[in-house]
Amino acid sequence: MSTDDKAAASAEMKRKFKEALDKKNAKHRNGEAHLDGDSAIQGTHGAVTKREFRRKSG
Repeated sequence: MSTDDKAAASAEMKRKFKEALDKKNAKHRNGEAHLDGDSAIQGTHGAVTKREFRRKSG
């Protein structure tokens, strides 16, 4: 192989990898559409007021 052949093979390999990566990323991005919407969770569950601790008298 000459230098030109190696450069062409390298460029072809880079192109194939780039296409595969773009295809993978495009497939992955399709599932992220739900992030644009509002969440159904508005607040936390549990006590609304702060707990108060008192000593036992008696």
